[in-house]
Amino acid sequence: MSFLYCRTVRFRDTDAAGVVYFANGLVMCHEAYEASLASAGIDLKTFFGHAAVAIPIVHTSIDFFQPMFCGDLLSIRLAAQKLSEHQFQTNYQVFSADDCLMARAIAKHVCIDPALRSRVKLPAEMCHWLELTKHEE
Repeated sequence: MSFLYCRTVRFRDTDAAGVVYFANGLVMCHEAYEASLASAGIDLKTFFGHAAVAIPIVHTSIDFFQPMFCGDLLSIRLAAQKLSEHQFQTNYQVFSADDCLMARAIAKHVCIDPALRSRVKLPAEMCHWLELTKHEE
């Protein structure tokens, strides 16, 4: 199963050449991540602000296959994959309105105790989210 997020490219997302600036491609993927968490019933204010654990991104990459322009309607498909008891990866595919693959991205996350900065097990709510957005081979 995966999660689908739809978004229109805004002028602010583009660079001087009129295409999506590379870093904003990752921003759009992160929006999909946040929307998927909320859809799973996770309180974003608590999750990102005052949680007992933090789940920072430790690696990311994005490949662009087609240019994306202001006004383009995109659908971002997110699928997650548990890598260990304290780490997971989110996989993103960005499609145009006519279902053309525009970009592909990944982000690796690690669960830590924010005070000690040491790895800890993923909390139950994240394990539930991982099941809902499970990457299917």
